[in-house]
Amino acid sequence: MTKLPDNAPSLTPGEPGPARRRRRAARRLRRSLRAVLRGGARARRAWDAFVAWFNALELTENAILLTFAVLIGLVGAAGVILFYRAIDLAFTVAFRWTGDVLGPGVRAVYRPVITALGMAAAWALVRSLRGREGGENVAALQLAVARRGGRIPARPALVRTAASAVTLGAGASAGSEGPVAVLGATVGSLLGRAFRFDRERIKVLVAAGAASGISASFNAPLAGAFFALEEVLGSLGVAAFPPVVVASVVAAVVSRSVLGDHPAFAIPVEYGFTLRREIVLFYPLLGVLAGLVAVAFVRCFFGVGEWARRLRVPPLALPLAGGVVVGLMVWASGGALVGYGHLGIRLEVFGRMAWTTLALLAAGKILATSLTLGAGGSGGVFTPSLFIGAATGGAFGVALDTLFPGLHLAPEAYALVGMGAVVAAATHAPITAILIVFEMTNDYAIMLPLMLCTVVATVVARHVEPDSLYSGWLRRRGEHLEHGADRDVLAGLRVADVFDRDPPVIGEGAPLRQVAARLGRTSRAEFPVVDDALRLVGMASVAELARAAHELEHLGVGIVAADLAEPTETVSPGDTLLEAVRRMGVRGVSTLPVVDPASGRLLGTVDRGEILAAYARAVGGAEERDADGGP
Repeated sequence: MTKLPDNAPSLTPGEPGPARRRRRAARRLRRSLRAVLRGGARARRAWDAFVAWFNALELTENAILLTFAVLIGLVGAAGVILFYRAIDLAFTVAFRWTGDVLGPGVRAVYRPVITALGMAAAWALVRSLRGREGGENVAALQLAVARRGGRIPARPALVRTAASAVTLGAGASAGSEGPVAVLGATVGSLLGRAFRFDRERIKVLVAAGAASGISASFNAPLAGAFFALEEVLGSLGVAAFPPVVVASVVAAVVSRSVLGDHPAFAIPVEYGFTLRREIVLFYPLLGVLAGLVAVAFVRCFFGVGEWARRLRVPPLALPLAGGVVVGLMVWASGGALVGYGHLGIRLEVFGRMAWTTLALLAAGKILATSLTLGAGGSGGVFTPSLFIGAATGGAFGVALDTLFPGLHLAPEAYALVGMGAVVAAATHAPITAILIVFEMTNDYAIMLPLMLCTVVATVVARHVEPDSLYSGWLRRRGEHLEHGADRDVLAGLRVADVFDRDPPVIGEGAPLRQVAARLGRTSRAEFPVVDDALRLVGMASVAELARAAHELEHLGVGIVAADLAEPTETVSPGDTLLEAVRRMGVRGVSTLPVVDPASGRLLGTVDRGEILAAYARAVGGAEERDADGGP
């Protein structure tokens, strides 16, 4: 009889073999999963019951919004603090500790490598989302408010915020305001959806979250509130103002308790202006220059992004190559181009350098930021705009001081004003730009030149380049937002969706008697008049046709429809219903012909009734989605 080895498994009935043990383990795992699922279902039912109880309390709108504003302000400020701490930690480990060990001789190679690896890591994080949208930047918040009722997916927003922290910590050139605004807005969106709030209330909470992020980031509660109202909501609505302000103030209080209660830029003196010629001549000239520099930033930013998308290179090669170039630029600038938070701007430096050096810094920051964000990094554009503006204003002020040494000008004042001017011109947010420079400096003496220069820069930039850094991002994705609730809905609908493709028309040679005989068979007020090729000749109104028919014996029998056709505004199928309403208002008509823009051929008509019906369907559909969607 063969003897079993000592290490052979026992086959006695009381001790299960490996297969039996695996089956038992699988059964235990299934029981555990069922218990977890049952617990999750119970937790979901408990939460639903709590939400139903809360919504049945019949609290006033102000009570609900202000309570949630306090909570959003607390959470938003905590998120900003953690975000900055993560950036500082990454920067310290990657550059200060390791750089001290390696020594200055190796940094020319070391910095580009770290920046390239950081941008590649950020690219990989965003790529893990597999194309899921949400939380990209401030423009994405605008889109979420205007088109999706404030719904911001949490995971994409959080992943992109983490990617921004990696990008900034690795020493690339980007801003922190976009990620912190998105982070706060995501908190507001999550809370609103978790409590089954309607679209309008969620939009207000999203704006409150964005305000808390900007306020805590820049120590600027007033600018944070107006940024949310001006850029995210797109209106200074009375109903949204209290919760947005409360969230902004709470966030500022929390951040000051941790980060310190001091301006973002410590200023030894108040600058302002001392000569009338400065406010009459010098600062308006700076406004023109700042507007043109902002246009250069906008065009370079989108141009580099489009160029990068056209490159036929492996996907990972782009962030690596872009990181190397940005790292070399930052090293060559002595670290002046590094853009982690607003701490990258040292105001006193912008009044001491040569104007040519400052001009190169402004150009370098434009290129470095465009490369960082175009090649796969993540971050915002608001803080880089501040840097570009400070360098532009500083260069202008130093040049003036060199040309007119007897005037004893203060180049730092021009740097401050330039900051606000370029931000306003690049983002089309002049109110926010004025307030944020004032709050970050606590220098009231600078307000007059700041306001004037900001307005001039915004007008110049809008005249030269219609797009801002935010609207350009949206337009390249087929979106054109119009602020205001009704306008947002109409701007999202096209004429092609609603126009009548078979309207009654009148031939241009139709005799007046024949036309008059048709008037009693339709309720239309206006008719398109067309030629034999169906090209539009004009519009004939029922009132004009009736008047002509009544006076037929005086006008003669030779009158035809073309004689009564009047010029009119037209729309094409690709135009928005908002544009159609505007063109109706030009001539005070209720019907517009829809024509082929290439041939002028009539395709149909669109009237106010069809537009109102489409608007009602869009609004009704959104309300049904709110009722069924949940968080």
